[in-house]
Amino acid sequence: MSRALPSPTPPYAPVLRSTALRRVEAEAASVQPALRPSLMERAGLAAAETARDLLGERGRRVLVVAGPGNNGGDAFEAAVHLRNGFHRVTMVFAGAPEKLPADAAEAFRKWQATGAPLHGDIPDNEAWDLVIDGLFGVGLTRPLAGRHADLVARMNAIAAAARIPLLALDVPSGIAGDTGQIMGTAVHATHTLTFIAHKPGLLTLDGPDYCGEVRCADLGLDRAALGADGELLSADALGALRPRPRNFHKGNAGNVIVVGGAAGMAGAPLIAARAALRVGAGKVFVAPLAGETPMLDPLQPELMFRAPRSALNEEGVALAGPGMGREKAAGALLRKLVDSERTLVLDADALNLIAAQKTLQAQVAKRKAPTLMTPHPAEAARLLNIKTAAVQADRVASACELADRYASLVVLKGNGSVIARPGSPTSRTAKATRKAQPADAPRWWINPSGNPGMASAGMGDGLGGLLAGLLAQGVAPLAALQLAVWLHGAAADELCAAGKGPWGITASDVIGQAQLILNRQR
Repeated sequence: MSRALPSPTPPYAPVLRSTALRRVEAEAASVQPALRPSLMERAGLAAAETARDLLGERGRRVLVVAGPGNNGGDAFEAAVHLRNGFHRVTMVFAGAPEKLPADAAEAFRKWQATGAPLHGDIPDNEAWDLVIDGLFGVGLTRPLAGRHADLVARMNAIAAAARIPLLALDVPSGIAGDTGQIMGTAVHATHTLTFIAHKPGLLTLDGPDYCGEVRCADLGLDRAALGADGELLSADALGALRPRPRNFHKGNAGNVIVVGGAAGMAGAPLIAARAALRVGAGKVFVAPLAGETPMLDPLQPELMFRAPRSALNEEGVALAGPGMGREKAAGALLRKLVDSERTLVLDADALNLIAAQKTLQAQVAKRKAPTLMTPHPAEAARLLNIKTAAVQADRVASACELADRYASLVVLKGNGSVIARPGSPTSRTAKATRKAQPADAPRWWINPSGNPGMASAGMGDGLGGLLAGLLAQGVAPLAALQLAVWLHGAAADELCAAGKGPWGITASDVIGQAQLILNRQR
């Protein structure tokens, strides 16, 4: 077994779902009931300052669209500041003044006090230098339709035709703040200013394609006091890998055993094994299941090959699944690995075999040694016995459910990969009786690195190998998973920045770039 070294917990930026956001806002109001300036006033000022950054000078023309709730109140506050700053503001309101919440109603009255016009629809035949979307925020629960859908379409068309910035407040209208789902239609923002903390919907599923450049205004709240159950990964993950002392040998870097490679899929375990070696593992063994597989990798002769059963006699972290297939022999080998006391990474067909066997599922959930699972959405759906669309409908909840059900660390791969750590055993018992406490609930992280160029064969094998290689070196399991996921995406991003992607990026390209990133930190 590898020895997990203590790894620092970086101060990642908080991410809040809507329920946690309402709690934070309520707590802020209870601590300072007469909060002045109010959170809405602070949000409006922050929005106006961001708009000024985008406009660059006074006297510019700004279209502001306010909705019927607090997001509309933020927009009114911003509009007043911009008008007072000598910008020409066209104010559109899609709501009823008498139905506005208290703070939003106060912001509405401030606009009225300016004496400027208020429009019920976007005027025709006018031009603007900036569009501000304050139609709907994180409270949206129904698909946009009718008048509201028309306003979204108009804002998108105006910004696209004139090639001007479209600034969304908190989240682009029509994007579900908790999940990133498109609620019927959505604003295609070039910039999003989100308030207090990041929102999951900006970071995963379709959100990143609609939010543009994201900035976060904390509105003066203490970040440490937010109590967020989610966080946004960053380059701080690199701190998990400690510098090597000069008195070091390959035994200190640990072993990795990659089990997979059924007939016709010999490349998958080789990609994973090469990744483990490139990230720093001391020795890497490949255990191919296909008997005709050559016991040599000519491109990476440092890799060692073993027959599958003899490979289990080697100490080290095991990665099971790349190209493993679903034959009876693969299942038997997997059961031996799950029953072992070694750190185990489960990917690809290992996950499919587990999903198909309830006894194996129970065996995984009872493991005492660290277990890490790396499913894509379809594999996650099989493990949860639901449809893939249901997994994607709430990626954070799906990752947390997997972590709890299998008592494992999980990364749900995809746009905005979600890492989840299981809650305490008390939490899992309480969940069954609907009494789970937030302090015991699973924790989760969203990864912002990566790009569409990673949609090619072998990428998951490379990620599994990076993860196993970090674990072998003694990086604590959660820190290793965070680093592997962030590093994998960051390497692909650097390839794109260098003009080598997104078209044509290979898993091998990413592995090589990941090695360069790690070695820049020494």
